[in-house]
Amino acid sequence: MTTRTLSQSQPRDAEALKAAAFDLSPDPSMVIDAEGALVAVNEAAEALFGHGLSLLARGRFLSALPPGSSLASLLERARAEDARVRERGVEINLFGLPPFEADGAAAPLGDGSVLLTLSVKAGLGVERGGADAAGLSSIMGLGRMLAHEIKNPLAGIRGAAQLLKMGAKAEDQPLAQLIVDETDRVTRLVDRMEEFSEDVLPTFAPVNIHEVLDRVRALVANGAADDLVMREQYDPSLPPVLGDEDQLIQIFLNLVKNAAEAAHARGDGRGEIAIFTAYRHGVRVRATRGQTLRGAPLEVRIQDNGPGVAAHLREHLFQPFVTSKPQGAGLGLAAVAKLVAAHGGMIDFDSEPGRTTFRVLLPIVSLGDV
Repeated sequence: MTTRTLSQSQPRDAEALKAAAFDLSPDPSMVIDAEGALVAVNEAAEALFGHGLSLLARGRFLSALPPGSSLASLLERARAEDARVRERGVEINLFGLPPFEADGAAAPLGDGSVLLTLSVKAGLGVERGGADAAGLSSIMGLGRMLAHEIKNPLAGIRGAAQLLKMGAKAEDQPLAQLIVDETDRVTRLVDRMEEFSEDVLPTFAPVNIHEVLDRVRALVANGAADDLVMREQYDPSLPPVLGDEDQLIQIFLNLVKNAAEAAHARGDGRGEIAIFTAYRHGVRVRATRGQTLRGAPLEVRIQDNGPGVAAHLREHLFQPFVTSKPQGAGLGLAAVAKLVAAHGGMIDFDSEPGRTTFRVLLPIVSLGDV
């Protein structure tokens, strides 16, 4: 990782700044001097904000922050307490970019300068781009290619195996059946990849989110959620969601099924799933395909009391082929994230042993939508 520094404004040795940014922060990091000027950034910060230091450092860093900025408060706390401080869910509103949330850590460097480290949330919503977006597009292309190039040969293999089974000796028939069964399994996987790869846009209309959630609950009550306690806490005053009802059902059916599997994994008969809805004022996200910011204040949370998401999966949980299920294909949450993004919303999660919560934020119907 290479640190960028400005020699004309740096208050300390450039090598010391380089060591601080490199050694203390593998994440996007910046050094702000005692006068509130940005004097060093690393490559991760440049990549996050899309600019080099020469552009990022124009003007005073602190004075560019909006009034009451939690980021400014975090820096001041680090100086006042002379210790490393952390805060979750800090709103980052910098350099003319749309605001986003990140976990922040500020560490004083001994001369009034502060090292600011940002950990962007792992949720794959509409704010994510770059390598993640490119990887998602590659997987979508792979799905289309597999559907076209593999399904026809699979049908031929299955037909040949059935013919072999008809003329095989009794002791060889199980092997022929094994070919048929495995071919069917691969076909189902390819079908799922084909479904994931298709870029089907939502048909937007006003949707009552509670009717969607009640439908999902009815679908899982005697199946995936059998023997689990299910409870809900709804805000009855919520306005309609602007969305595609069928796709919204698919989103929350996947999330509730996953929650049910996690709750069952306790193995003690005390599994629970909770569904919450709420209105979050001021939440805005950037829609897909370069559209402008749009309010997404309607929040749905799906919570379970299972063992939690394994630490090694958390950073990549919404990427294709990431799964903890022995027989899973790892496409469910990737497809959910894709559908949420298509709705102009975002998804993230928090997890610890005994509690995992997935949060979906969605746009509501405005006057211009009807």
